Amino acid sequence: MAESSKVGVGIFIVSEVGFFAVLLISYIYFHLLPSSGPSAANSLSAWRTLGFSICLFLSSATIHMAARGLRSGQAHIVKLWLAFTVALGAAFLVGQSLEYHSLLSQGVQLSTNLFGTTFFTLTGFHGLHVLVGLCVLGTLLGVALGGHLQEIKPSGFEAAAMYWHFVDGVWVVIFSVVYLWPLLG
Repeated sequence: MAESSKVGVGIFIVSEVGFFAVLLISYIYFHLLPSSGPSAANSLSAWRTLGFSICLFLSSATIHMAARGLRSGQAHIVKLWLAFTVALGAAFLVGQSLEYHSLLSQGVQLSTNLFGTTFFTLTGFHGLHVLVGLCVLGTLLGVALGGHLQEIKPSGFEAAAMYWHFVDGVWVVIFSVVYLWPLLG
């Protein structure tokens, strides 16, 4: 029988897939409408964003390594890879914040046009999910660094890792649609 924490996170992830699907469909729909002003093609840099996106992509590997360390009872491995995961996730948020600052300084805001509205809504909600994940992973790291790793239930750790993989997977889709799609046209 599956552990309740993993089942609960799995159900939550399914609901969040629907939530992000609606946001992505809205972004795509409005992207296809003719509009003037800022757009993804003239406001975003896929290459700059790829830099901080790589941090998030790599963090899926590091959380996997931390989970493997937990299963094998290697506390030093858990601490090391969990610290890398938190650092990579934080680097992603810093990159996203710098991108927002750049857009705002160019006059692209939530209320500028449909691009601004859908872009900031979609990426902002994703950023919020990253922040929540970092809070959870930071708490796990604090417990591990405090010498209480044995008090963390493996199923709870794996549930946190499931959530982190979900956040990473959603960004793969967002990055593809928002940043790479405009390069094709």
